[in-house]
This record gives sequence, C-alpha cells and structure tokens, in this order.
Amino acid sequence: MKLAFAKALKLSRKSKKLTQEDFSDVSSRTYLSALERGMKSPTLDKVNVIAQTLGIHIVSLITLTCLHLESGKEQEQDLELLLSKIKNEVESLH
Repeated sequence: MKLAFAKALKLSRKSKKLTQEDFSDVSSRTYLSALERGMKSPTLDKVNVIAQTLGIHIVSLITLTCLHLESGKEQEQDLELLLSKIKNEVESLH
C-alpha cells in the first residue's frame, strides 16, 4: 500500500507541476520525500491535506493509489471498472 500511494502521490504532484517545496505549508519536504519513496504511511488527515494541496479530491488520490495497488490484476487496472465497483459497494452500504 505504501508503494502504491508513493506512486500515486508522485504522479499527481508531477502532473500538477508542483515541487515538494510547494507542500511546505502542510508538510516538510523530507516527509513528502519519504512518502514518495514509500517509506512512510500518512494518516487520512494528512492524505486529505495533501489532496487539497494538489487541488484534487481525496478520493481521487486514493483511487489512483488503488489503481497502482491493483496493477497486477488486469480487471482492476481499468478505471471505469474500479469506479463501477466502488459505486456499487457504496450504494449497497448506503
């Protein structure tokens, strides 16, 4: 999970053309670097603040993490299938 989040975070940060220093209001560069290397596990509060800094919804960052986590499973690589699965699960719990 840590490595999947690391990939998702780094991809998101780079796609938004942000540096690790751009997160200085919410995290140290050292901590962000550790997250991007899969050395640390963030709390949900920290994931939320990071997502806000990226300008995306926390679920988007978590979804991207899941896509990297499930990269070995053909069906889970497809974003549409993953979102459909999540939608069905949420509706069944709601």
